[in-house]
Amino acid sequence: MKLSKKEEELMEHLWSLEKGFMKDILDAYPEPKPATTTIATLLKRMADKGFVSYTTYGNSREYYPLKAKAEYFSTHVNGLIKSFFNNSASQFASFFTRETNLSEKELEELKNIIDQEIQKKKK
Repeated sequence: MKLSKKEEELMEHLWSLEKGFMKDILDAYPEPKPATTTIATLLKRMADKGFVSYTTYGNSREYYPLKAKAEYFSTHVNGLIKSFFNNSASQFASFFTRETNLSEKELEELKNIIDQEIQKKKK
């Protein structure tokens, strides 16, 4: 399941906070801050989608993410590879390395990461 841009923005704040009450979440936003009702609506939608939950303390709710950031973006990247690159990670890697204007140093870092992963697979 996918989040809207506004929901992703809210998730970014929750991932940073790890957990927080409405005031904490609103404080994480830059000015101009969204309305409390807007955040409440987004949180309700995200809870319905299974991305957020909360613990109730009296009349207050402390919200926390149910999905880790890496898990969420891994799902997105895998969907992107499937949809736009014929489910081919090498086509994606080729596009990514050619079209993102990476420096030589960044390409070397990527090569090292790939080499390390290859070594892990051999074991």
